[in-house]
Amino acid sequence: MSLLRRWFDPIRSSWFYQKPVRQEVLSTEQGLSIYLRLDDVYSYLAVQQLTQLDDILTDDLKPLKVIISNTSSEPPNGMTLEEWRNYSLEDAKILANQHRFSYDDEKPEQPSPEALKQAEIILRNTPLTGQNFLYLLEDVFHMLWQQQYGKLRTLFVMASQHQRPQNFPERIFSHTPILESYFEFGGRKYHAVDDLLRLTRRLKQQKLLTGNPIFLINHIEWREHLMSDAEELAEIQTMHPELDLYIALEDPISWLLLAYIKEELANYYNIQLNLYPLSYHGRDSFDWSLATRLSKRSEVKFTPFCRPTAEGTLNMAQLYYSVPEEQRVDVMYDILQAVWTKGRDLSFKPHLQQMQQDLAIQDLTDLDVEPLLKANDQQCAEKHQPDFPVLELRIEGKRYVFNSLYRVWMIESIFSNVLEHKYKTENELERAQHMSEAQDAEKTNDQKREV
Repeated sequence: MSLLRRWFDPIRSSWFYQKPVRQEVLSTEQGLSIYLRLDDVYSYLAVQQLTQLDDILTDDLKPLKVIISNTSSEPPNGMTLEEWRNYSLEDAKILANQHRFSYDDEKPEQPSPEALKQAEIILRNTPLTGQNFLYLLEDVFHMLWQQQYGKLRTLFVMASQHQRPQNFPERIFSHTPILESYFEFGGRKYHAVDDLLRLTRRLKQQKLLTGNPIFLINHIEWREHLMSDAEELAEIQTMHPELDLYIALEDPISWLLLAYIKEELANYYNIQLNLYPLSYHGRDSFDWSLATRLSKRSEVKFTPFCRPTAEGTLNMAQLYYSVPEEQRVDVMYDILQAVWTKGRDLSFKPHLQQMQQDLAIQDLTDLDVEPLLKANDQQCAEKHQPDFPVLELRIEGKRYVFNSLYRVWMIESIFSNVLEHKYKTENELERAQHMSEAQDAEKTNDQKREV
């Protein structure tokens, strides 16, 4: 890290960290927009909330602008289009189960090209506006994603024969590449599902809602545990869950999530935490405001300065691999804490030496850590996840893979589902046993009567 950055980053980020997390007022001049794609499964989930959202918007944000694109942007993290589609279909199923969205659980599949063309003509030609259009939009998405192609064709025939293309300023059809659905307000983008609560908090703060926004009712807040019953908690603890965490060392979100999981979840649920540091991925241009908001909400300290360079991440990995395996999680916690809260630059020799002393490491490992990081990269790539950190949870013989700050809630949700399945299985076995005993008793009685 250059001398200029070493001195300038702390000043710049200290100023950033001290300023208010939220800009007090975002402009309403451009209104509220939602960007959709008919073949995007996240758009399918998003449209199921639009009529409810539109119902509580103030007149300043009406009409809700709907932009429908027919072009997808490139999948993230080097994924192929097929990998992204498979991931998003499975991820949407998880979101739908958690938040009670309508979804095809058995065999979700992409709508056919012909159905997509018919749906676009229906939406282009309809004279409906306002909430009536939003209801139609939701119905069309249901037809596409539940393969109700007969209904869709009926609407298409009516729209193509008896209506003509309409021109409404709040309804736009474009070729702008969109990967997944998102809202736009005041120049900021909000993921249509994952950031819906953050968006509605912002709108409520600016008094742009006429009622309470009740969305995503099973959302799990930071440091609010889903499971508090002592017996249920003990059941999970005896299952000895394991959690693998693949982290990019230069990514501040990795620090925030590792700290949160270690402080709040690992001991609480008796999770064995395994860390796999990754090689330098150039995640230097991170969203400071997002990381700062997450820091506040998760109550994990964070000051974004002295961002690790490629050399710094290698030195961090060398410290990590210089201690016994059972100490490595604690050591990585201390390393990342020093980097992201104390401004340690581990590409700077005095900082590295001080860190080695703080960790009581006598001698650094002679191992070449680069191949170790590359091996971790390969394992992580095999999980086919679009973002970091990547998490794999193992419990009761099953494995669950997910990623990023938006899916940490899945840890507790999975535990809850595992217990629910366990109790259900036990009850079914108990009922079956009672029925068997009753049948045996009845047979014995019949034999006695015959005698």
